[in-house]
Amino acid sequence: MIEVRNLTKRYNLVEKPAADNISFCAMPGEITVLLGPNGAGKSTTIKSIANLLKYQGEITICGYPNKSIEAKQRFGYIPEVPMLYDLLTVDETAEFIGRAYRLKDYKERKEKYMELFELTAHRNKLAKELSKGMRQKLSMMLALLIRPQALLVDEPMVGLDPASIETVLKLFVEMKKEGISILISTHIIDIVNEIWDCAYIMDQGKIVRQVRRGEEGDESLKEIFFETTKGEKKEEKI
Repeated sequence: MIEVRNLTKRYNLVEKPAADNISFCAMPGEITVLLGPNGAGKSTTIKSIANLLKYQGEITICGYPNKSIEAKQRFGYIPEVPMLYDLLTVDETAEFIGRAYRLKDYKERKEKYMELFELTAHRNKLAKELSKGMRQKLSMMLALLIRPQALLVDEPMVGLDPASIETVLKLFVEMKKEGISILISTHIIDIVNEIWDCAYIMDQGKIVRQVRRGEEGDESLKEIFFETTKGEKKEEKI
């Protein structure tokens, strides 16, 4: 589970908070989606969860503070821009993560994900030599190699071809069936339309609406999103 309580983040004391006292939860066995227009505060929220920013409030991963070793052992993070060791090969990078996390029996999982993400033929390439899509796949493989109980994904489909997107979506569905908490931040709503369970819509640094699948009648998630964010802008003008 990924739980955020009263998260507040200011970059400048004069300006409005980028994240303004927000609280939400990504439950085990569900795919939770964080949506919002540009400047809504999604990136700030994601980076706070990943412990890349200083903030006020409380963030826990599977019941542990996100800064703790216990949380990091259970937490997988797939950033929008892959953060890789450019001078290590694909194989070396996976081996490094396996040993750094002291993972048991990770080599079999490594080969499974190598094949799934079509990285086997590139295993001896340096990370810096990979295409944008292949770098994203390697980033995904590293996050999944540790068998996370909670997974945070920021714009997961950047640079992926349609077949790879379908593979990743099926993988997310399989993971949620295993009881894993998955939190996805994206602005491409159509991609998650068939797999989401709960959605939080952000605007101007706040969570302005929570939606659960099946509770809004025939309205699609995209319709709900535009209805909600346009409504917020209209109220502000008045």
